[in-house]
Amino acid sequence: AKMFEYIPFTPLFNVTGQPAMSVPLHWNAAGLPIGLQFVGRLGEDATLIRLAAQLERGRPWFDRRPPGF
Repeated sequence: AKMFEYIPFTPLFNVTGQPAMSVPLHWNAAGLPIGLQFVGRLGEDATLIRLAAQLERGRPWFDRRPPGF
């Protein structure tokens, strides 16, 4: 039950096999990433990969690290 407080939606997509990703698109004042979760249709993993590529081009996160890392 404690786990579902932190990750209430990811197990659903693990069970159904739908592709899903969390993308860090914003950072709070403490420098911690805030991610958005995107879910694709069954078998449409490539669509999510293309979306991630477009989002990273628009708002790069490759070199961003949370404080202490």
